[in-house]
This record gives sequence, C-alpha cells and structure tokens, in this order.
Amino acid sequence: MQILIYSYNYHPEPIGIAPLMTELAEGLVKRGHQVRVITGMPNYPQRQIYDRYRGKLYVTEHKNSVKIQRSYLRIKSKPNLVDRLLLELSFVFTSLPQALKGERPDVILLTVPPLLVCLPATLIAWLYNCPVVLNVQDILPEAAVRVGLIKNKLMIQALEALEKFAYRTAHTISVIADGFVDNLINKGVSANKIACIPNWVNLNFIRPLPKENNSWRATHQLDDKFVVLYSGNIALTQGLETVIEAAARLRHINDIVFAIAGESQALERLQKHCLACGADNVLLLPLQPREKLPQMLAAADVGLIVQKSNVISFNMPSKIPLLLASGRPIVGSVPASGTAAKAIKESGGGIIVEPESADALASAVLDLYNQPELAAQLGRKGRKFAVENYSFEQALDRYEELFYDAIAKEATTLDILPELSSNKSLVPQDILVHTSPLVGENTNHIRLIKTTSLVRVVSQGLMTNDK
Repeated sequence: MQILIYSYNYHPEPIGIAPLMTELAEGLVKRGHQVRVITGMPNYPQRQIYDRYRGKLYVTEHKNSVKIQRSYLRIKSKPNLVDRLLLELSFVFTSLPQALKGERPDVILLTVPPLLVCLPATLIAWLYNCPVVLNVQDILPEAAVRVGLIKNKLMIQALEALEKFAYRTAHTISVIADGFVDNLINKGVSANKIACIPNWVNLNFIRPLPKENNSWRATHQLDDKFVVLYSGNIALTQGLETVIEAAARLRHINDIVFAIAGESQALERLQKHCLACGADNVLLLPLQPREKLPQMLAAADVGLIVQKSNVISFNMPSKIPLLLASGRPIVGSVPASGTAAKAIKESGGGIIVEPESADALASAVLDLYNQPELAAQLGRKGRKFAVENYSFEQALDRYEELFYDAIAKEATTLDILPELSSNKSLVPQDILVHTSPLVGENTNHIRLIKTTSLVRVVSQGLMTNDK
C-alpha cells in the first residue's frame, strides 16, 4: 500500500502522539508498505521550533525509509486562543502543497487533534479518490470546552460543525478507548464506522527492570527512596497541583519522594505551588530523553495518572500502557466513570482514587508504601495486561487490516474500478481485484481482494476474513 499519514506531531518530538505515529509509520514500512508523513516543524512540548528546522518553510527528509514532509508553523511559546487557531490554520495551508507533492496514496491516516487538518486531508482524499481513516486521540472541541479553553459560543458551534464534518467525511474512525466509541455514537456516528484500537507500547523497550543499580535513581540521588513518578504532558486536563498538595501531606515521611518530569514552563508554575504548599519532597525535572524512559519508569515505585474531575470520555492518557508495561503499580487520580479509570480497572494494575483530592491521593500512595507486596502484585498484573492488550504488533496488525478494509470498501462504491497497473494502481500489485456477476437472480457484484496475508470477500459492503 501507499499510505499517507497526516499527523501534526512526529519524530523527533519525545512525547504525545509523535512517538506513536513514528513507530506506526516505521512498522508499516518494515511490512513492505510505502509510507509518507505530512507533519509540521517539530516544536513540542516547548512550543518552539527546534533549532535545525527554524526559519524554514519546507523540509523533506527520510528516516528509516519513511518519507517525512514538514511544513512551516506559526507558533507562539505562550499561545492564547487566537494563537492556537492561527497555528492550526498555518499547518492547514502550508501542509497542503506538501501533501500534493508526492506519491498517490491508497489510504490516508489522519490524526486529530488538531481538528482543522480534516479539511486538507478530505480534499486530498477527494482528489485521489482514496479513503480517510480518522484517528481520534482526543475528542474536540469537547475537551477544550470542558477544561475552559474555549468559551465563545460561536466558536464552539463552528468547531462542533467541523467535528461533524470530520466524522461524516471519514471512511473509518479509529479511536483509542471504549469511552470514545460511546461518545461518538451519542453524537450520531454509526457504530459500524468506528474501530477501537488502543495506543500501544513497545514491550521490548519498556519492560520491568530492577530498581537496584538503577542509573536514573543514582543520577537524581533517589537510591533507597520510595519514588512516586509523574512524567509527560502537563496540560489543563491534568491538574498537577493535586499531586503537589498530596506530596505536602506526606513530607513527614523522609523515604517518600515525588518526581515530576514535564516541560519547563509548566514546571515553573508547579515550583511556585511547591513553595506555597511547603512540598520540599518534590523533584521537578525537564522531560527526559526517550532513551532514558525505561530506566526512569523502572526507578519508580508508583506511577501516577492524574486528571481533573470533568475529564470523562474525551481523553485517554498514553502513559497508561507505558506504566503497565513497566511493571509498576498505578495510582489513578481520575474520574471513576472515565476512560482512564476503566482502562486501569480492567488491567488490574492500579488503584483509582477521587480526582482533585490530595487526601485521597496521599492515602493511596501511603497504602502502597506500607504494602510492598500489594504494589508488586499490581505491577505483575499490569505487565501481564499490557502484554496481552497493548503490544505494538497487535496494533500494527489491526491498522494494516483496517487500511485494507477501507480500500476494499471504497472499491465497492465505484461503478468502474480504476485500471490496475504498476504505475497507476491505487492498490499495489500484491492486491488483485476481480469483479464478476453472481450466479442467479441476484446481480450484485462480488470483489475478491487477495493479499499476501489475507483474503477478503466483499459484497454489498460486507466482509469476511480468513487468515
């Protein structure tokens, strides 16, 4: 397949969707597909264009056989609402020429946020007559409205209309949690259009490692400490002030240290809160290089997932699979009815406490500090669940199958299939498409799509799989 990934974030950005899309693109290439990525100049999480990309309108590069086409972004380090809108618009307009300058795709994978990117992706899909698979990482504009980022009613209405447009024009919608499925169905999206594929983790890269002789602990003078770790994005949905306040309640126990790794501007705000609360047992660190992630996770005794009480079914922290895979117990200060709580409960690898409650969070940490056997049991269950549900190979299988299905179903909507050739085919030569009338009175057409790994029979949009 010729696969076009339209993703605002990509390598070398260290957190969020960027590592996931990078792994997906490179994994698809290893399976013999040709992958092209349309993305912006790297800037996250500092919200500053990285030095080697600064001052450039377009950059095209290759990494591990993936063609990466970058475009200019208008970005501010401390954006207001208008700045965020202009950022998205800049990517919409500058990315379109890059998307048109390249191989004709068989399928487009579009990640949101940002939501506005559905406009150029839909145009590309129309021009090339190929399906769009919409990958929803956060549900917008609901997430922005719930956390108070957007309050203007006209803007909310415009973004909700854009959200409906994105769902309507996408051939298939992939979501990362069951709660997202319910959310979209409640908005009128057909369940048949939705596929739930959780974000994954590289189980060989992130695995249980001993705390003894841990280089990350030694570097930060944490040997013989009980380390409570939060690492990742510090955004409006989290409310890390709760973690600081919980740490303050446990500062009388010298063994317990809270470590928070995040982007520098957010850490400055948290530093002020530490001083106000007297939380001298909190270690604030910049985001760590990706290569240090296994040692950092192994250094923890407890991993934290933190959300505000109004974050229910529109956000799923990508840290959950990472923490589970590391074999460390999770304390989730999250809404009990939310997608994060459901994932943690299903894994058996953590404890759920009331969100935005420093007392509840401190109590859960203290319980695990006093019961190391419970912490170890939760860690083992979490690792087992990660192996069974969050492996990269499983996710890659499902995305590959999703793309083949989208191409096959798109073909059933065409009265005349495009001529297949090595130069102009929408689908590579390892996929053979035949049409013939069925026997009997039924004159529907059946299309057999044969690949190296599976055979599909498509009739009237229905499909059976034999592997």
